[in-house]
Amino acid sequence: MRARILNRPARADLIAAVAALGLFAVAASVGGVLYLLGRPVHASAAPLFADWRPHVGPGTLAAPALAALVWWRGPALAARLPWRRLLALSYVTAVAWTTSLALIDGWQRGIAGRLTTRFEYLHEVAGVTDLPAMLRGFTARILDFQPDSWTTHVSGHPPGALLVFVWLDRAGLSGGAWAGVLCIVVAALTAVAVPQTVRLLGTDEQARTVLPFAVLFPGAIWSGVSADGLFAGVTAAGILLLAFGVTRGTVAAALAGGALLAFGCYLSYGLVLMAPIAVAVLVLAGPHRRTGWWACVGAVPVVAAFTAAGFGWTTGYHLVVERYYQGLASHRPYAYWVWADLAILTVAAGPAAAVVLRRAALAGWQAIAAWRTRAADVLPRVTWLLPLAAAAAIAAADLSGYSKAEVERIWLPFMVWFMAGAALIPPSSRRTWLAVQAAVALAVNHLLLTTW
Repeated sequence: MRARILNRPARADLIAAVAALGLFAVAASVGGVLYLLGRPVHASAAPLFADWRPHVGPGTLAAPALAALVWWRGPALAARLPWRRLLALSYVTAVAWTTSLALIDGWQRGIAGRLTTRFEYLHEVAGVTDLPAMLRGFTARILDFQPDSWTTHVSGHPPGALLVFVWLDRAGLSGGAWAGVLCIVVAALTAVAVPQTVRLLGTDEQARTVLPFAVLFPGAIWSGVSADGLFAGVTAAGILLLAFGVTRGTVAAALAGGALLAFGCYLSYGLVLMAPIAVAVLVLAGPHRRTGWWACVGAVPVVAAFTAAGFGWTTGYHLVVERYYQGLASHRPYAYWVWADLAILTVAAGPAAAVVLRRAALAGWQAIAAWRTRAADVLPRVTWLLPLAAAAAIAAADLSGYSKAEVERIWLPFMVWFMAGAALIPPSSRRTWLAVQAAVALAVNHLLLTTW
């Protein structure tokens, strides 16, 4: 049964990918029609938040060359290199891939200037001269239309996000270039964290299959440079540490994982939706599952520190919802974005994500049937449970209505976990889908000027 599922004809995979691309095309067409009818959806290149501007830059030669190299040698190297050397190589390659994509837009526009606009975090850094006072008064400045309102991105997130860039500035690494580099190097941790988590919860072979897909992830377009890429790296590291703790019985790892995931909730309110992925890790854990309780203990000091400093998470969240509808969200139609957001996944996570999710859903259904008949699992659970957990997190975010547009960056922390199911793709098709992933990223970054 397992062999039949893994090696089914590629026609169904192709249909899934074409359907996903078709949904994206429909979203783009409907967005254009609504604009002509005087009912704009408020995204310049709907459904993507970008501008149609074909262009080239310093990364135009490097990015395709790197993609071709990973496609040509990546799977073979992933199969035979010692694991630690392989992880180091994967991380460096992911940094290079993200950087080269950003440099298609140029150094200033693609990296150094991304986080310096009046909407971004660095706009507020110079004004933070007293950290305790900033934290105590943070919620009072969330709502718009007052003289001291936080800028858009600062107001839309808990203070942890601003703190990261303030700390960077205090360390002497001020300015947009250092902030951009920080986002890239932290975001690239996903290329290590996702496969290592699969290895801990599954097998070495599955993890080695995941690596090239994690490295050439199309979402790297928005990881370089946006703070959401940094959020993805932090939370992925938290999930990895949690997985290490519950598979090895290591309390320190579980504590650290809980602390990082809790800190993630103070980087972005939406990162509470990492919960389904964390729960999936606990479900997949072995005899040391109870070690997961230590993650809750690790989260306590983070929550206590922010609360003692004067920031109330729930108060901030309710004010952010109000601020959200003071801006473009009040003009973005839910009836369009509730499905157009999902269409964005086709390019942000890549068409291979549609293949993974189709196969993950099938494997999950087969597992339920096997459980009912007390038969053995059809496929290793890690290959389908982590992608489905990520899909559950995205579905909750989508239905909430608090993610209308711009999800190509907002959902990065969830989308990277789709690649955990790369081992579900038949071996004969993996290189094809890896090439498709890279081609989509290169096309989007050359044809569109992304905002974030």
